[in-house]
Amino acid sequence: MLHGGRVSGREPVTWYQPAVLRVNLLAEALHRRVHRHGVQVWNLRFAVRGWNGPEASPVEDARWALEQIEGRLARPIVLVGHSMGARTALRVADGENVRGAVALAPWVPEDEPVHQLAGRSVALVHGTEDKVTDPRLTSRYAERARSAADSVVHHEIPGADHAMLRSIKQWDTLTAAAALDILGLTEHGPRRQTP
Repeated sequence: MLHGGRVSGREPVTWYQPAVLRVNLLAEALHRRVHRHGVQVWNLRFAVRGWNGPEASPVEDARWALEQIEGRLARPIVLVGHSMGARTALRVADGENVRGAVALAPWVPEDEPVHQLAGRSVALVHGTEDKVTDPRLTSRYAERARSAADSVVHHEIPGADHAMLRSIKQWDTLTAAAALDILGLTEHGPRRQTP
């Protein structure tokens, strides 16, 4: 789980910042839906609040976290991120054990790369009333990602905003369903293979 942040900012991230609190709530909801399948939910707090241009500050943190997880568990990983955290999840989806990413209200500029999504599954979810990140850019990103990723699913939530506080149950349900789908599971068990 990767929380949101800012375009720039080198101040440390604290547990009580709204972006961190919202992803904590989402992580709890996700845990309730996936733990019976043996799926663990890990929550990363970035060192600093900003992306910070070419430095892409949270990318280094996310790669460090992936190394820690991969060093302990040889299991498939699904990255779930919100806003800047979604951009980070998409950017590091080329990690060794990463199966895919769930990007919620992602911050995906026009020039955001997609090559790293090769062989991965991606789910993009955006609220139509988001005034912080642009749902139209997410639609364009989804189209570009289809040229690289194994699969791309794009959902819009009518009337939902960036904070994911409107339609909370829908955000939680789509997040869990997408993460389980990427892992080849459903809420009721393994996904059935069609002949």
